[in-house]
Amino acid sequence: MCGLAGELRFNQQFADVEAVLKMMSVQADRGPDNEGIFSLGQRCFGHRRLSIMDLSQRAHQPFIDNALGLGIVFNGAIYNYHELRQELEKSGYQFSSTGDTEVILKAWHAWGAKALDRFYGMFAFALWERDSGITYLVRDRLGIKPLYYTLEKERLRFASTLPALLAAGDVDTTLDPKALHFYLSWHAVVPPPYTILRGVRKLAPGTMMTISPDGNCRTTQWWNLEFKRGEDDERRSFDDWKSEVLDSLRQAVKRRLVADVPVGVLLSGGLDSSLITGLLAEAGTRDLRTYAIGFEAVDEEAGDEYYYSDLVSRHYGTVHEKLHIPAANLLDALPRAITAMAEPMVSHDCVAFYLLSQAVAKHSKVVQSGQGADEVFGGYHWYPPLMDATDSAGVQAYRKVFFDRTHQEIQELLGADHAPEDISGQYLEAHFARPGADNAVDRALRLDTTVMLVDDPVKRVDNMTMAFGLEARVPFLDHELVELAARIPGQHKIAQGGKYVLKEAARSILPAEVIDRPKGYFPVPALKYLRGDFLNFVRGTLDNSAARQRGLFKREVIDHMLQSPDSHITPLRGSKLWQMALLEAWLQTHGI
Repeated sequence: MCGLAGELRFNQQFADVEAVLKMMSVQADRGPDNEGIFSLGQRCFGHRRLSIMDLSQRAHQPFIDNALGLGIVFNGAIYNYHELRQELEKSGYQFSSTGDTEVILKAWHAWGAKALDRFYGMFAFALWERDSGITYLVRDRLGIKPLYYTLEKERLRFASTLPALLAAGDVDTTLDPKALHFYLSWHAVVPPPYTILRGVRKLAPGTMMTISPDGNCRTTQWWNLEFKRGEDDERRSFDDWKSEVLDSLRQAVKRRLVADVPVGVLLSGGLDSSLITGLLAEAGTRDLRTYAIGFEAVDEEAGDEYYYSDLVSRHYGTVHEKLHIPAANLLDALPRAITAMAEPMVSHDCVAFYLLSQAVAKHSKVVQSGQGADEVFGGYHWYPPLMDATDSAGVQAYRKVFFDRTHQEIQELLGADHAPEDISGQYLEAHFARPGADNAVDRALRLDTTVMLVDDPVKRVDNMTMAFGLEARVPFLDHELVELAARIPGQHKIAQGGKYVLKEAARSILPAEVIDRPKGYFPVPALKYLRGDFLNFVRGTLDNSAARQRGLFKREVIDHMLQSPDSHITPLRGSKLWQMALLEAWLQTHGI
């Protein structure tokens, strides 16, 4: 993993090197091993490096190939770069490094933008052509790696995080009303190109922006996920699907072992991370390190799942580390976790991942993690009611179980003038109406996989792990596995409480006790049931002078909610007060 930054000028002025250096400085944690900058005329590119493949200086970035007239700054990992390199060498290309960065450049020269279809991995990069003056910004299929930008008449800047762009200055920091509506209704998910700030946008997953020297910008979608089934898919038996899923996941896990450093696992004890652990053990990974985290219980709601992570660790003989976090430590880490957020995120386990990453980074530079399995294989409780739902009923059923607030609630919280339209509802209806999925459950799975997953679990893991220079790899988001899952009929995925085909595929790998356990979530109960110091943190954030001057939320609504914090819980069992306080705390943290 790494941090990218850059500026492109369209007014015949030199690019601002100092601004790029400021952006790089903010992203130092993403790339603690090295830094580099390249500036020529109207273009400047910066890079912070976390060394995972080719640890030598030969892979230093920005990577410039003068013979080909190409340069690149790259964040991510191309897991099939060895195979691509061999193919390119047969075509006459010569390499000066042994990592994946140079492979991207040579592949682009050989195949142009069609090279993207050949890349297996996670990536965000800026690639420029010396002679044409064209720059390309590219993001991977499922948005595992982030890419933010600001675009004005005379300039474009880009970075791996939103705060990096703020550090460069000259950003419109007024709140985007559409993004605010998404944030308050859709569990803080703000779909691209929006961010909470009007002046900052983010590149959508599976898209490429082509930027000409005169400032003309064109965005194209180079990958799309379709839930279409051929005749062979319809005839395929459940056992065949089960076998294909296991083979594909086995390949996905194996791909993500490509590194010049050891690879560990974030082991929660749930099906997904346990299955990754089992497949890594099956592949013969020696001295496999696994990590688990736990918190204090609140009102008899457990704060850890050590029983299951211990069971899996013993079963496979991993080198296992458990981290138990007292409530005081959790509260102490909150400001730092908020600082690490590229965008405000309300999920309670943000701070859990922050603290887990802090501990894991002491022992590992790369880990595999189980994010994505619920979205890809239908593990959430809102999918079964959608199986037989009509188009309109499907939209309403999804909204009822997932949205944190109704449009009316948002109007009561912000004022009708600030939320005149139901932006979130309109987006949901439009996404469900897109071609490429023929029933309500497939439309919900497509929405969750391509939008919700990207701007909640995946972004959360990227931000928190990269705060400590830790690379997280997500095999359930291998694009071949995701495309396979999209072809599997919905009933095979959501039966028996969800992820049915994945659970049955796992029976040849995992103990039954892990597979048949009740579904769990990363438990951080102290942020759901606000008490004591945690409630004081929320009250202080919403009551301080910055919040009162901003006047974002109606004061009478805040006061009413603070009288009984536990009464204001979302359908997904999150705290509405925490959501409001988190947004205000993030804005204050970044001086907005």
